Amino acid sequence: MKVLHLIDSGGLYGAEQMLLALVNAQLSMGMEPIILSVGDLGIVEKPIEREAERLGLPIKVWRMVPGLNRQETSKICDWAEQWGVDLVHSHGYKFNILMGLFGRFRKPIPVITTLHGYVHAPIFTRMWVYEVLDRLAISRMKKVVLVGDAMKKELPGNLASSKKISIIRNGISIDEIMTRSRRDLPKDVHQFLQQHNPVILGVGRLSREKGFDLLVSAFREILADYPRAGLLIAGEGTRRSELEALVNEYNISGQTLMPGYCENIPALMARSSVLVISSSTEGLPITLLEALAVQLPVVSTSVGEIPYVLAGGAHGVLVEKVLESRLANAVKGVFEDPESARDRTEGGFKMLCDEFSASAMACQYLKVYEQALML
Repeated sequence: MKVLHLIDSGGLYGAEQMLLALVNAQLSMGMEPIILSVGDLGIVEKPIEREAERLGLPIKVWRMVPGLNRQETSKICDWAEQWGVDLVHSHGYKFNILMGLFGRFRKPIPVITTLHGYVHAPIFTRMWVYEVLDRLAISRMKKVVLVGDAMKKELPGNLASSKKISIIRNGISIDEIMTRSRRDLPKDVHQFLQQHNPVILGVGRLSREKGFDLLVSAFREILADYPRAGLLIAGEGTRRSELEALVNEYNISGQTLMPGYCENIPALMARSSVLVISSSTEGLPITLLEALAVQLPVVSTSVGEIPYVLAGGAHGVLVEKVLESRLANAVKGVFEDPESARDRTEGGFKMLCDEFSASAMACQYLKVYEQALML
């Protein structure tokens, strides 16, 4: 089966890591997947393209003018048919819209999508318009995959209860994560990790819903009891200047490092003391699964599929209410009781091996593909 995966990626975050793991597993199953990675004109290479090449995964690089580019969408469809595509798999709202509204093929080729997470934009903004178009587009697709049951509440009722909805939780290649965790880190990051202990790690786009402002505020409280602690936030985004201003306001710039986008998160995790997920909304973060793989203690807000993965708190510490004091106390609790933290990480690793492997995820996607081809 020839599967075309479509993505316009902004880094090497959860959706990208999931896609790479899925394609790798599909190749092992004898399928013929390929990633079509789109970017704006002038972008030389994207992180997902570099990582796919490193892993030896098939990838097609495509550059185009951004926006509702109907003409370029037609070219992608033509190329896909020439390649002999059997099914198109969209990852992200951009291709949901382009394929759902403008995708046309000469013969019936099913298009499915995976919704990796939903962020609600302020009304009447450009992103709000895209959100509306995305809802319209996915209603036209053969199958819609959610990464967890909790995401159903983000969809319109008629779509959430539709037979076209399937639940497939993300999976990762544990062996690949462990290999990456042993690699060296950039010099500035390595020096920071040597100078601080314990080290609190936050990972993700610097966007409003990730709640890194809450994490920075909680870290200020943690420093009162752990003056040698360090906070490392790996990621890039529109909230950088606001977060940097907050760090300066609290006078904790010497204890905080924001190195920007980092390609090797598992290596960071292997040298950190705790991962903190401070998000107000999530699907099923690959970052969480990576932390379980390297057995890094986790403190997280109770959103999306995170409570399921952390077994209601048996595999990590859940913070029910998003308050900086609660987050700070939860992190300090991990440091104060390392034996309990170790028990939680061991349980999380076992669950990861049982339920969240890339091969199990690929088998579930194959069933969805077969259903879509029969519709």
